[in-house]
Amino acid sequence: MINLEKNDNVFTLTMDDGENRWNTTFVREISKILDEVEASTGAAALVTQSSSPKFFSNGLDLDWVNAPAEHPAAGDYRVFGGEFMALMGRVITLPIPTVCAINGHAFGAGFMFALCHDVRLMREDRGFICANEMQIGLTIPNPELALFRHKLPANTFFETVQLAKRWGGPQALQAGIVQQTTDIDNLAASAFQRAQELAPLGANRANYGGQKERLFGENAILNNSHGAAYHLKHASEQGH
Repeated sequence: MINLEKNDNVFTLTMDDGENRWNTTFVREISKILDEVEASTGAAALVTQSSSPKFFSNGLDLDWVNAPAEHPAAGDYRVFGGEFMALMGRVITLPIPTVCAINGHAFGAGFMFALCHDVRLMREDRGFICANEMQIGLTIPNPELALFRHKLPANTFFETVQLAKRWGGPQALQAGIVQQTTDIDNLAASAFQRAQELAPLGANRANYGGQKERLFGENAILNNSHGAAYHLKHASEQGH
């Protein structure tokens, strides 16, 4: 379902479950992999990819959502929401650089997972990323809205969450959702190369992870009621 390899100082997490749809079992398997990654020491980075030629992650396991008793292997539906959101919070603050290689469709929860990475590369010729909740009649929870608002430019944010716009690779690059596009043959290698470049930043886990917490965690500087001028003028009061 989820595989982990390490080459030099780069971990590669590969989702290997068809469309890689999200249920409680899928969440817990990824969490176990992250336990192993975080137990490492020294310079490191993480690449996340999919083995599917068509899908990065196609969102929620809707068959399970609609009839959880018929899919017991997918896990306890009652705890899914909390565990999934907690996992996304863990990924966005992982104390090493994270690179996501989006090789195909990334919808709903799959799009969220991709956005939680520090850097995103996307296949340029096919595949869409989309927050499709509005299309299928679901309400986007506040934590998901907060993630999109922190990670996306304002106009891109509105088109994504309110209009359920589908973004292909070139459009996602132009909109600021991904940082690079490439052909499928070079996607994995490009993601690995970027991870190698960033891995030294992960040597100081406390500093790298700590700044992510200040960006995205409690009392995040991005949400602070005071503007940049206030912080600059009162830097000494803040220990700087």
